[in-house]
Amino acid sequence: MKRASTSAWVWAFSVYSYVATTLSAAWFARRAARAAGAPMSFVESVSWQGASYALWLPFAGLVWAMLRRFGAGGRGVAVLTLAAILLVPLESLAAAWTDMAFRGAGGGWGEALGRAVGRLPVSILLYTAIAAAGLAAAHRQKAVEVQARADDLETALETARGALARQVAPAERLMVSNGSRRTPVDLAQVEWFAAAGNYVVVHWGQGEGGEREGLIRETLQALEARLDPAVFARSHRSTLVNLARVRETQSLSDGSWRLTLESGAELVASRTYRDDLLARLGR
Repeated sequence: MKRASTSAWVWAFSVYSYVATTLSAAWFARRAARAAGAPMSFVESVSWQGASYALWLPFAGLVWAMLRRFGAGGRGVAVLTLAAILLVPLESLAAAWTDMAFRGAGGGWGEALGRAVGRLPVSILLYTAIAAAGLAAAHRQKAVEVQARADDLETALETARGALARQVAPAERLMVSNGSRRTPVDLAQVEWFAAAGNYVVVHWGQGEGGEREGLIRETLQALEARLDPAVFARSHRSTLVNLARVRETQSLSDGSWRLTLESGAELVASRTYRDDLLARLGR
């Protein structure tokens, strides 16, 4: 829904820009024609300029498509710049032929090329404005999507905390090996699990030396299969995190998340596992 809203905003702005530019250019065209002693009607001027600037509508759609495909970062800007080398002269030439058709001017290709060169500065300006508007819309869409994912994650964290708070049965305990000792650890106190071959490293709470950890003889895949998916979710192919123990989240520039746990430990959920996490939680 949010993506469709951004697209609708882009097209609404494009239509507004087209109408405003057409009417403004028609007004100037009538003034120029009157000064040259060849007055034209309002309908004729609007038809002429409307046909001329209508050429930009498919180009605006192409700019938006390129931004959707390549993004609004450096790669997208590079693609838009390279596309301008072809699109701007092409539009100038097409507009020149349109001018000649409406004004009944002859001269063939020589006249058209001359007019196209004269229109190039305006065409460059309009293309730059369209590209800038497209970049602004693409950045807005990205910000909306990032915020939507962040909201989904916060909802998932609240769900996990609620699931632990509603537990009635005694909390499950894990017998964790720590050197020569075996320590019982409530599953609810575990912050995250890390795969270590046929073992799993259990990280929980805080001890005198900082975060406490130990081993259980079980694979991460087998452990995950018996855990509540609303509470424990993958943040990496070798990591399971207790969502109820996430204290803070931060969106990173590459689309991943930094998860800060209650102990102060930090985990990063890549874009792939970020989306898998939300899909698994039904978000």
